Amino acid sequence: MADVTLRTYVFLDSLQPQLSAFIGTTARGFLPVAHDASLFIETAPGMAINRLIDFGLKATKVTPAMMIVERAFGSLELHHADQGEVMAAGQAILQRLEVTENDRTKPRIVSNTIIRGVEEYHAQIINRMRFGSMLLAGESLFILECEPAGYITYAANEALKAADVKLIDATLFGAFGRLYMAGPEADIDAASDAAVAALKSITGKETGK
Repeated sequence: MADVTLRTYVFLDSLQPQLSAFIGTTARGFLPVAHDASLFIETAPGMAINRLIDFGLKATKVTPAMMIVERAFGSLELHHADQGEVMAAGQAILQRLEVTENDRTKPRIVSNTIIRGVEEYHAQIINRMRFGSMLLAGESLFILECEPAGYITYAANEALKAADVKLIDATLFGAFGRLYMAGPEADIDAASDAAVAALKSITGKETGK
């Protein structure tokens, strides 16, 4: 499948409880539970994702929480309680694509913002469009944006491992991924550091190459 670009390929060893619950608020597939292993894949063009889910499901016992097909990009999540099953599904997909993990696109941080002591009306307007926890006035707010979108899941999961923060909202697919987290200032600083470090640790091809 030489005409397919592997935009995102990232393995999550243990879905944190807030992230698995968040996926459950938006996904339409077979929902994961806390501490399932998970694989997020994103391709260009979008229709290619239909072939990839077929490869993964036929090779293993994984189940999909989401499959999103847009014209430009396609996104897929696969999960299972057994990490080995998820890793095997990923390898089956890579083999059929005739690529390696390092052929994926390397994530690029587009914006990284911390707003300290959020005002009440700011909190209210964000809460109107969130699918996660509530943002409260006076908390610190961490907002991260990256490209490709699928890597925001890894950033979110690692941030939740590192700090006691709330997952307010996340955009997991599309042109750009976005993450909103809130909590006490020190915890938000720790979450921000962990999320940025997670994205920087991912190898791959530079955007556009």
